[in-house]
Amino acid sequence: MFKRTAISALVVGALSAVPSYAAQTISGPESVMQASYAYDIPNGSLSQALLKLASISNLSLSAQADLTLGKVAPELAGEYTVEQALESLLAGTELSAVIKDGVIYLSKSSTFTSAAPFKLDALAVTAKRSARVSKGATGLALAIKDTPQSISTIDQQSIADNGLTSSNEALSFMTGVNVDQYETNRARYNSRGFGIQLTQVDGLGMTNDWGTVIGQKDTFLFEKIEVIRGANGLLTGVGNASGTINFVRKRPTNIDEGQLNVTAGSYGQVRGAVDYNKVLTEDGRWAARVVAVGEQSDSYLRDLEDQHESLYAVVDGQVGDNGILTFGMNYRNAEQDAPMWGAMPLNIQGGGQLELDRSSSSSAEWAYYDTKTNDAFVEYSHFLANDWEVKGTYTYREYEGDSKLFYAYAPNNSVNADGTGLLSWPYSGFTKLENNVFDLNLSGDFNAFDRDHSLLIGMSHSRQDSKRYVRNFDNAAYQGLPLPALPYGGDVPLEPEFGPKTLTGTGEQQLTRFYMASKLEFADSLHSIVGVNAIKLEREGDSIFGSGNTTTAYPDTEEVSPYLSVLYDFNDDIVGYVSYIYQNQDQAGYDGRYLDPVKGVNYEAGVKAEWLDNRVLTTFSIFKAQQDGLATQAEGFNSEGDRYYVPKDVTSKGFEVEISGYLTDRTRMSLGLTQLNLKGPDGKDIYKYVPRTTVKMMLDTRVEQIPGLKVGVNTRWQSDIESTYGMTQDSYMLSNAFAAYDINDDATVRFNIDNIFNEKYIPSLYSTAFYGAPRTAKVTFDYTF
Repeated sequence: MFKRTAISALVVGALSAVPSYAAQTISGPESVMQASYAYDIPNGSLSQALLKLASISNLSLSAQADLTLGKVAPELAGEYTVEQALESLLAGTELSAVIKDGVIYLSKSSTFTSAAPFKLDALAVTAKRSARVSKGATGLALAIKDTPQSISTIDQQSIADNGLTSSNEALSFMTGVNVDQYETNRARYNSRGFGIQLTQVDGLGMTNDWGTVIGQKDTFLFEKIEVIRGANGLLTGVGNASGTINFVRKRPTNIDEGQLNVTAGSYGQVRGAVDYNKVLTEDGRWAARVVAVGEQSDSYLRDLEDQHESLYAVVDGQVGDNGILTFGMNYRNAEQDAPMWGAMPLNIQGGGQLELDRSSSSSAEWAYYDTKTNDAFVEYSHFLANDWEVKGTYTYREYEGDSKLFYAYAPNNSVNADGTGLLSWPYSGFTKLENNVFDLNLSGDFNAFDRDHSLLIGMSHSRQDSKRYVRNFDNAAYQGLPLPALPYGGDVPLEPEFGPKTLTGTGEQQLTRFYMASKLEFADSLHSIVGVNAIKLEREGDSIFGSGNTTTAYPDTEEVSPYLSVLYDFNDDIVGYVSYIYQNQDQAGYDGRYLDPVKGVNYEAGVKAEWLDNRVLTTFSIFKAQQDGLATQAEGFNSEGDRYYVPKDVTSKGFEVEISGYLTDRTRMSLGLTQLNLKGPDGKDIYKYVPRTTVKMMLDTRVEQIPGLKVGVNTRWQSDIESTYGMTQDSYMLSNAFAAYDINDDATVRFNIDNIFNEKYIPSLYSTAFYGAPRTAKVTFDYTF
């Protein structure tokens, strides 16, 4: 919990209760002082270093302006407790610090007495969410080590260093996550063998149809990205066995500051981004932040061009003494010319696979896929007595997708040895979605049987309304025409004369849920997290997005899902856990028709440990997930010539290992291994497009011999994969590298090179295929002000 605090007599009153300290002293509540965080603070101004420390530690800072004037602080990089971090920054300054009620009070060691409260000439207050506390898995404020599920995070610093400007790029380097980029503008995320259909922003989210993600989020808008592996129905209302992605937005701070960066890269990439924070009131109670990004580029793929712009603005501040109000909006416009729809079938009739140039595409030069997204949200938190908090959040999202697409398909799912055998299928349509989500919860701590416990109770309601339109054309003249051999040019597919858009279907889906989670302390070393989630799912209309189906009546789904876990602290650094989750997830077919929900159970057991003075966190987990009635792509087509899903019972088993943190005060590493197997109802392998083994690593270090230089590598390896129709991709490894040099305290230049060894590969065999990017490079200039 934090509060923005005004300069007032209340602060002086609080200081008068602080005991005397004759020598340099660092003190405060043990729970605060021993909390550990990942710090990356460069050497420089002591005042700026302390502000950043307070921001990362979710604390406020109060100090006279002249106390830090002219003083410098050493670099602080690594995982440290708050006490260790303060000792490091204040060493040799003759300053003391006392933490009281979430505020760091700074004074000269010899004058910090209860009889001599000092006048505050300036008060700087910062508030950012801790990098080591997640509410995404249970809704409770738990450190990652104390959460009984596997969680991975990537922060803005790692995102920037490695040049991961899109959400797909960032997620592809997170442990246990595979990004199936099966078309140029659509992708699926999977974890533990199943599609991730739950995406949150600040812990509140929606399901994705079939797990499909259209377009990508720009990572510059977020402080970090979290992935919670395994079912997460407790907080999201519905859940499958894969996991949940949580994007944590940037929020205002109480420092007037900004960041500007520009990038130029291969294939005409040009990118600009700005992030500016402004304190709106003299007392620091209100602040605003604006983030804007624009990018355009050509591609290694024939005719493909991308352009997108994002604008995010947020304001937050203190309402009275106990309330915090936050409201914001996000706009994104993305345009893609000559996108692939369905990509290319490369398997040859009778065996074998076509080998084409990396630039090959099945698209038409007249095709496009344009999307617009408008988000708005308001959030209010009110702090009650005894640190209880009530929080209400409302989110509105509007999505519009406008497209002209060209699909090259093979009736028997394979081509001839000379690349012929494909037929044409043009399409033009328009989709509109509106989402409304409201959540209200109460959380806090309570004491029972002489032990402290935590409780969260809440309710939420979400509604999605959808409309789908098509633009008709002369099917006989343009559909099913033979195409030349792959790879053909973008001018080959003929563009039909499309008519006006016509409404073909509507859909409505509502989800109401009540949930509860509690952390119970049975003994000093034995804890349990229990929860329950009760939902009612109502669906009406033609489909989840409108498809022209005639079915309009779907049965309501009512489910109660329990969550149970037990944790045991072997010592202060090592925790073991087991967890059980029942899951229930709604489903839709290829045509958008609602399907029966999938149901199942998830089991997980693991050990988490912190090492090297809490700088490194290791996680080992084993898991098993059983899903009954999971919609699975059928081989071939139905009687109407369309692809379709059939329900199957699928079991996933495996283990994961992850090591993340600072190996030294200069070197940071993230290393993850996932091993799994997937079996269908017949006991045979299923979903062979999912790699059974993946290894991912990110490593960076500051070069001691060259001040200001930081270098790093990231690499990922995956085992071989195979499509439903026989296309294959052998195991492969992709490696990227970067070098960043701090020109001064405010300016940095960074050089990134991706796919260093110029590996030729197919990124996904979920459906059809295209080749991944060759070696590329870009240079970025960062400036802070």
